[in-house]
Amino acid sequence: MNATRISVAAAMVLLIITGAGSAAEAPAGASSCTGCHAAASGSNAMRALGGMSAPEITAKMTAFKSGSAQTTIMDRIAKGFTEEEIRAIATWYAAQKP
Repeated sequence: MNATRISVAAAMVLLIITGAGSAAEAPAGASSCTGCHAAASGSNAMRALGGMSAPEITAKMTAFKSGSAQTTIMDRIAKGFTEEEIRAIATWYAAQKP
């Protein structure tokens, strides 16, 4: 019985560590967005990203990165991401529930 409990506990730890069986993990950089764009924010200035379309998020981030969109801080944040990272983040947030 003790060996069974240990085996089950070890399997659970392994699943948690590897992320197996969980929803797709956020790509690198996506977690930094939630500080301002949390689901509860709701304001137009810092609207929640979950459920926005990937093309909309990508277009906004690209505009911030190029400087064509006026912003207070997003231009500096967007410049830190590659185009591939922006697409990955946009795709992940588009799949999240609002």
